Order: sequence, then C-alpha cells, then structure tokens
Amino acid sequence: MASLPSPAPLPEASAPKARRRPPSGRLLRELLDRNPQTYFVYDATAGQVLFVSAAYDALFPGYARASVTADLPRLLALLPPEDQQYARHCFRELVASRLCDDMLLRVQPSPDVPRRWLTLRAQVGSGPAGQVLVSGTVQDVTAEQEYLRNADKYMAKKNTTLEILSHDLAGPFQMLHKLTEAVGEKTEALQDEQLQRLLRVMRHTCEDSVNLIRDFVDAEFMDSASVQLKRVRVDLVHNLGQVVETYQQSEHLMNKHFEFRPAQPTLLIEIDNNKFLQVMNNLLSNAIKFTAEGGRIVVTLEQRPDDVLVTVADDGVGIPAHLLPVLFDRFTPARRPGLRGERSTGLGMHIIETIVRLHEGHIWVESQEGVGTTFFIRLPTSAEVGTA
Repeated sequence: MASLPSPAPLPEASAPKARRRPPSGRLLRELLDRNPQTYFVYDATAGQVLFVSAAYDALFPGYARASVTADLPRLLALLPPEDQQYARHCFRELVASRLCDDMLLRVQPSPDVPRRWLTLRAQVGSGPAGQVLVSGTVQDVTAEQEYLRNADKYMAKKNTTLEILSHDLAGPFQMLHKLTEAVGEKTEALQDEQLQRLLRVMRHTCEDSVNLIRDFVDAEFMDSASVQLKRVRVDLVHNLGQVVETYQQSEHLMNKHFEFRPAQPTLLIEIDNNKFLQVMNNLLSNAIKFTAEGGRIVVTLEQRPDDVLVTVADDGVGIPAHLLPVLFDRFTPARRPGLRGERSTGLGMHIIETIVRLHEGHIWVESQEGVGTTFFIRLPTSAEVGTA
C-alpha cells in the first residue's frame, strides 16, 4: 500500500538547536493514527487507497491496512445487496462532484453476526497530477443508530397509541353526550330547573373532554410541521408495518379492520421518519373518523422506478366532489365532523401536504361518496437506491 509522500526535510538552519521537529507529513499521519475514526485517502483515478489510518484494523477485524486496496471488493461484500447499490450510487455522485450526503451503511458479514452501522463522510479533491482524490472518514455508529431507531420506534408507537386513544376515549364521552340530550328531552316537561342545569353541565363536560383529547393529539401533529426535516435512511416496510400492527391490535375496540399490503419485503428510503409516520397516523385517523363500524382501511406500499407510492384507502362515506379541490387548503371549507361527531380544525390536511412537499413529494386524493376514499403519496427516490 502506498503511503502519503513526506515533504522535504527542513533546512538545518531553520530547525531549533535543541531538537528537530518531525516532518509535517509524518506528524499528520501520527495524529490521524491516534484518532478513533478511520481516515482514508483514495485515488479514484488509479483505483488505489493511498492512506488509511490505524483505526481501520479495529473497524474491520481480520483485514490488514497493507492490503486494503486488494480487500476493497471483500469489504463491499460485507454490505447487504441494497447497501452495495446505495454505496456505488453515492460514490459515483461524489466523484462526479455532485452533492451526496453522508453515507449510512449496514455491515453484516453473515446472519449470525450482529449488524453494525457505519457512517462514511467523504469529499473530492485533486492530486498534484490532476488525479481525483477522495478523502474522508469511516466511523462505527452502531450504538447511536440503535438508540435512534429505538427512539423512533417508541415515538411512532406513542403517536399511534394517542390516535387510537383519542377515538377510544372520545367515543364514550360522545355517547354520554347523546344520552344526556335524550334525557333532557324526556325530562323537559318536568320543568325542573336544577335537573336541566345538571344535564347542561354533563353535556358541556362531555364536549370539553372530547375537545381536550383531540386538541392534545392535534398539537402533537401540528408541531411536526414547525421544525426542519431530519432525513435518515429507513426501511419503510418495517416502520409502516409496525404502525398498522398497532391499529390491528385495537380492531376490537374500534370495530374496523386494518390491512398492510407492501409490494416487497424491504424498501429503503431517506425520509424524516417521525414526521412521515405522523402523516400516516393522521391519514389513518381521518379514515377511522369517516368509516362506519365493520369497515376496512388498507395501507399499501410500492417501489416504482423513480418513486415510492404509499396509499391509504377506506370504504367509508367518501368526500363530496365539490370539496376535493379545496381539501388541502389551510382552514379548508372541506372540514366536517366525523361520523361520531369528531370535530375538525381544517389544518390537518394542509399540514400533511406541507410535510409531503418538504420531502419533495406529492399527495392527492380520489373519492366517491358512499364508496370510499384513497389518499396517494408519491415520494421521489433514485432508481438506483432503495430496493431490496
């Protein structure tokens, strides 16, 4: 393996009399070798690794720095096939001087070996002979990624559970509200002012409780549009499957059926996971509000040549045709109460569209009254990245 060239030694007159300083190239290599990150310099023109720091030995046990160039195909083979595609795509983008974000890669030599996560940060420069040089770092971020993914998992679980609870808890309050109204009508002839006052308190308590529950869930969702996207590479099949599974576990409470139909077992895409799952929760919540008991709500996911298509379909009451053009407007006139009287702020669909647009995606809806509604979300992705 070639090493970084050392500059010419300092002239004798310029060096201190007490001691000589080591050449700057050797000093730099020593500093890099002491760093826990793996530093590298790769000559893309010659296809040769010019330098790799000592941390490489700990990062890839069983591999030696002296043979790193020859070992590159074996190192690439440690990645799952979809990550190999992703790494090749990012490298081509980088060498072509096009913008490419840091690469987050999975390393798993065999199924019985725990998976590791590596972050590769690189930049392109030119060598003295005009060759293309790629330099950067590789770092093991397994602990950080496991923490973030567990946090994302429980955040999604929390948001899904809040949506389910908002429907489960609101239902009894709405039933009590209707019973209170019925009792009020039956007892009106008694002319008992104290009884009527108690019934009014019960009605207002039920209304306030339902609104408080919905306000809390809505506030969680509206906050999601107020901060910048934080994209990570995630398996959307796995994450959406967890969301739908949580709803399936509550089917007996809502008396509705939920299905998830992915077109493939794995689909990797860079998105803001928390925000996108909040979009899905909100779409599912709306489907619940406008689907009668015994109805069906289906989520599908499909990788296409240039994008990912997600749909949420229900067999509910549908949306009147004259409301479809203004459905995603801020404070839309299309807002209407759910089948059980659930109120709407008119902001939900606008925030959904905002989050999808921040992902450079597109959302649209098709609906027919008495038949049902389907929301479509298209998320762009490179044809070379994401499929398993």
